[in-house]
Amino acid sequence: MNIFDDIKLQYNIGGIANKMIYWNVGLFLLSIIFFYQFKTGAFDFPNWVAVSSDTRVVLTRPWTLLTYAFFHYGFMHLFFNMMVLNFSSRLFLTFFTQKQYLGLYVLSAIFAGLCFVFSFYLLHQTSSMIGASAAIMALLVATTTYQPLMEIRLLLIGNVKLWHITAVILLLDLLQIQMNNTGGHIAHLSGAFFGYIYIKLLQNGTDLSRIVNSVIEFFANLFTQKKTTPFKRVHVNPKKPLVKRESKIVTKSKTQQQLDEILDKISQSGYDSLNAEEKEFLFKAGK
Repeated sequence: MNIFDDIKLQYNIGGIANKMIYWNVGLFLLSIIFFYQFKTGAFDFPNWVAVSSDTRVVLTRPWTLLTYAFFHYGFMHLFFNMMVLNFSSRLFLTFFTQKQYLGLYVLSAIFAGLCFVFSFYLLHQTSSMIGASAAIMALLVATTTYQPLMEIRLLLIGNVKLWHITAVILLLDLLQIQMNNTGGHIAHLSGAFFGYIYIKLLQNGTDLSRIVNSVIEFFANLFTQKKTTPFKRVHVNPKKPLVKRESKIVTKSKTQQQLDEILDKISQSGYDSLNAEEKEFLFKAGK
């Protein structure tokens, strides 16, 4: 198994948090090819990728309210965002589902993008924005709102409460909002506010993430139906032997059982504890 197969396997068996990191890193590598200006040593993102504060541009390119949250201006921008994303993701998924994670990431990015456009319209300024920070702040603040007294062990510091970490990050954003990257700090605070509202609504029985997941399921079912429609006409033979169906069920249950055992082993000892045969089986199952 080569490195690309290993990466593909990790993507297939990993959860939504791993997939989100893969998407951010992968799109950053693509952006180097298409958007990096080697003469100036900086990225030049077009207005069909970055969200613009110009309302006319946003109205003609509404998808930029989401695409901006998957690109970054440089390696250090990506590195620190992915570090905090990994930290926030693990905390959030301790208490909530992967569907809620995806819904919050998408909705908070859109909300923060709208706040960025609206605030710069009021300030009579024009700019553009790139970065996943707003969605990451939403995940962190959502978890903090739900479990503020949760203790986190930090290197060289020891145990601190989660709300202490979140408060320091938010305070830094507030202090720097007029210094530089005003749009970015507005988006951070907007994402944080959305994360807070999301949890409060969830505690009252309203799960906003269902909006995103309903849209995803609609399109998934739409494309699935198109693919399976020709095959539905084939199932007209009433003489199919029952034995064959039973044998398929038995084979599937054994495969699933072996897959569950391997996944349990990964959760207990990590992926590196698998032998070559188990990795190969997991790779084939991932396909």
